[in-house]
Amino acid sequence: MADDGGRRRWRRGAGLMNGFRSRAAVSGEVTVLRDGSRVAIRQVRSTDAALLADGFARLSPQSRQQRFLGVKNHLTVAELRYLTNVDHHDHEALGALSRDGRGVGVARFIRDTENPDSAEIAITIVDEWQGRGLGTKLLELLSDRARAEGIVRFTATVAADNIASIKMVRNAGGVLIASERAVLEYEIWLVPWRDEHLAGWMRELDNGSVWSKI
Repeated sequence: MADDGGRRRWRRGAGLMNGFRSRAAVSGEVTVLRDGSRVAIRQVRSTDAALLADGFARLSPQSRQQRFLGVKNHLTVAELRYLTNVDHHDHEALGALSRDGRGVGVARFIRDTENPDSAEIAITIVDEWQGRGLGTKLLELLSDRARAEGIVRFTATVAADNIASIKMVRNAGGVLIASERAVLEYEIWLVPWRDEHLAGWMRELDNGSVWSKI
């Protein structure tokens, strides 16, 4: 994202380690979250519009405001089509399903057309599933998919009052690069920014501390 002159800029962070293999696939394998609950995570399909609409309907007004940075009462047919007709290259989306088959979370990246090795991310978790580590798991898997498609940097625009998302992004190596009013912009490098960060990241990945914090 471009600096519009009204934002402060910060230095780059270390980012997520290149080559890290996720502990779950994106083909529907069951993932156990930190509270013991189970979800199946897979790539979003064009037939998932109803699942997405149901998940949106179960978001609280606050969750909707924090996700869309404004009032959002419903998703239009065109928006549902856009959010589910993804090419899995420039636009990827991973959905989490509960044991009863309902959508409980989604994470997506959209490649920056002007900077094709970067992508903007968004993660949405249904309220009753927040705080279980699902957002972190989705971000982990989304990062794997992004690296496979040649993306080396994520940007994330977060509402300043969205404390949980800010914590998740920071624990994933995100660094604040811009601030404007009630909106913060972070970047996450998917490859080490400096070689000396690599050993530290490997230690944290080995003991699980990177992903157990959220």
